[in-house]
Amino acid sequence: MGYLDITYTNGVIAAREKKLLQDKVTRLCELNAEDAFRALLETGFGGGAETTTDVYAYETLIAKEEESLDDFIREYAPSEAERAYLLSSRDFHNAKALLKAAYLNASADKMLAPEGLISAALLQECVQQGDFSALKAENEALAQACEDAAALLAKEANGAKVGEIFEKALYTYLYAVAKKKSVLKKLLTAKADMTNILTAFRAGDAETATDKYLPVGSLTAGDLAQLFDAEEERAEKAFSDTPYAEFVKACFAAKKRGAPLTAAERIRDGYDETYFQQRRFELTKNEPFLYYVYRRRMECANVRIVFVCLLAGLSEHDVKNRLRAR
Repeated sequence: MGYLDITYTNGVIAAREKKLLQDKVTRLCELNAEDAFRALLETGFGGGAETTTDVYAYETLIAKEEESLDDFIREYAPSEAERAYLLSSRDFHNAKALLKAAYLNASADKMLAPEGLISAALLQECVQQGDFSALKAENEALAQACEDAAALLAKEANGAKVGEIFEKALYTYLYAVAKKKSVLKKLLTAKADMTNILTAFRAGDAETATDKYLPVGSLTAGDLAQLFDAEEERAEKAFSDTPYAEFVKACFAAKKRGAPLTAAERIRDGYDETYFQQRRFELTKNEPFLYYVYRRRMECANVRIVFVCLLAGLSEHDVKNRLRAR
C-alpha cells in the first residue's frame, strides 16, 4: 500500500530527483555509442556497471530502471487510483499477448511486459483454461475483454480487432479509475482525444474511425468526422479553438508530405511529462508524485531512443530530433 503522508513521499522524491539524468540525455546524443554507454553507466542508471557493461545490452539497464520505478509506484502511490492508472495497462497488454500466443500455439515470453497489478501466472492460467472468471474480482473490464477476444479468435484470426477490444477496454477501465481524480482524468481525456485523432487520420474514412473510436475523450465521433472534410484547410480550422490545434496541424502536415504521423505521436507520447513540466512550480497533492514518475518513464524512453539511434549510426542532429518532451 502507498504512503498516505504526501509530505513524506515528496521528501523521498526530492532525494531521488538528484539521480535523474535530465540534460545528460541530450549530451549522450553528442557521443558515439560506446562513449555514451560509458557515460550512462557512470550515472548509475539501471544499476550501472553492476547490471551490464555491454553497450548492446542497454535494454538490460532500461529494464532494471523500469523495475525500480514500478517498485516505487507500488510503495509510494498516493492512492489505489494512481497505482492502477500507472500499472494496469500492463495487465491488458499481457492478457492480449497470451491470448494471441495461445491462438498461434507459440510462446508469449518475448511479448510480455513487466507485470502490472495481476500476475502473468494468473493470466496464463486463465488463458489456458479458457475461463476468465478469476479475473473479474481483480479487473472486470479486463475479464470481459479476454472473453470477447477469445470468442472472436474462436471464429476468425483478426489480430487488429483483438487489439481494438483490449484498447477500448483499457480506456474504459482507466476512465473508471480516474473519474474522481481530476488530474488523472485530464491526462486520460487528452490521451484518448489524441489517439482518436491519430486513428481518424490512419482510418481514411469516418465510418472506420467511428468503429475504432475510444468513447472516453472530450471529442465526439462527430467532432472527429470534421477531419474528413474534403477541404483540408476548413478541417484544420475546425480544431483551431481546441487544445489540439497544433496536434491536428502536425497530422495534416504529415499527411500532405505523405509521411508517418511521427511528430504527432511524439506529442501524444510525451504529453504527460509535458503537462507537469509546464506546471512544475504549481504542483500540489498527487501531482509531484505523478510528475516524478513520468519524468523517469520519459528518461527510460529517451535512453532507448538514444542507443537505438547511435547503434544504427544516426547523426547527433537526428538522434536529438527523436527525443521526447525535450
